[in-house]
Amino acid sequence: MSFADKTLVCRDCGEEFVFTAGEQEFFAEKGLTNEPSRCRQCRRMRKSQREAQTERQMYEAVCAECGAVTEVPFKPSGRRPIYCSTCYSNYRRTAY
Repeated sequence: MSFADKTLVCRDCGEEFVFTAGEQEFFAEKGLTNEPSRCRQCRRMRKSQREAQTERQMYEAVCAECGAVTEVPFKPSGRRPIYCSTCYSNYRRTAY
């Protein structure tokens, strides 16, 4: 199949951008059937916004081994011990 550069219009900023033959070939190899609807700059901006929204909430906890204050990505229930990264590494080495 032969590919040729296409000029598309970004759905976010309205600017024209080129969907190159090489990009089209890459899309075809990956099985992607839809053309990009955003220019490169708007795609980058949208990706950075998504990444900023998906940051994990961290919770403060006290290490059950050394008593250091640490952060964990889950809300501690108090039923199981929480370890700082150093103590957890030591725990894993001795437990397995």
